[in-house]
Amino acid sequence: MPDVYCPRGRAYNLPGPNIPAKTDGITAQLDIAPTHVSSIYMELTRKTIRIRGYWILTGIITTPLSLFVIGWATLEALTSPSQTALETTAIALSTCLLCYWLIIPYIRMEIETPCNEPIRFNRARRKVYFYQYRFDRLNPLGKRNWGVKPVAHNWDDLTAEVYRIYRPMGGGGLIENILLSVRNPETDEVIDRVFFSCDLEQGKQYWELAKLFMQEGIEAIPAFVHSSVDWNTKDFSNPFERLAPKVQWPPEMDLESRTAPGQGEQP
Repeated sequence: MPDVYCPRGRAYNLPGPNIPAKTDGITAQLDIAPTHVSSIYMELTRKTIRIRGYWILTGIITTPLSLFVIGWATLEALTSPSQTALETTAIALSTCLLCYWLIIPYIRMEIETPCNEPIRFNRARRKVYFYQYRFDRLNPLGKRNWGVKPVAHNWDDLTAEVYRIYRPMGGGGLIENILLSVRNPETDEVIDRVFFSCDLEQGKQYWELAKLFMQEGIEAIPAFVHSSVDWNTKDFSNPFERLAPKVQWPPEMDLESRTAPGQGEQP
């Protein structure tokens, strides 16, 4: 099995899935309440893109500028076919192509990433279902490693990992987020990593909330001040958010993730 990508900046793990949840770490003022809570499953929301449209607008602004630079360089090479003019044209073309190669993955992510990438914690089956959007920055025009690819993993195999990385202040300074790694229980090898939260404090509350639900059930879940949101019908103020793809679980996984195993069925 190929190695699973491990991002830089791993700091520490949160308490494991079967360590008793800390109820004092869960606040009724949670900004984004669970989308659904029942005796069988709980659904939490994920938004991997905080502000959608930044890269789309960058591409729109960059395109005419790039065409102008390429046209000017090409005209110079045709009217003054000197070695310097040819080198300038080659540099201009290479720079524009490199810029597009770097920003195309982000533009594609903003266009294709769903408005919400929910996670369903099924207590009856002890499984977790991820509506997961995959991408590959090194192959921005490919199909194989792009798109929504929902997956299901056993609750007991999850580990919540905290990552910290410093970026230039224009990109946010100290970035703290949480990923969930999935381990093979027989070899302890990490077989998958999925995004959990881009906000450390919210991610910690989400993790404790998931543990509380999986360990004690719906009776232990507090009443939240903020009501849940239907992301497929939400009226977004950002026009790019309105154009984002809606959540559409595969029918079989949708049914399985919302129900308890039937008589004689394996969990």
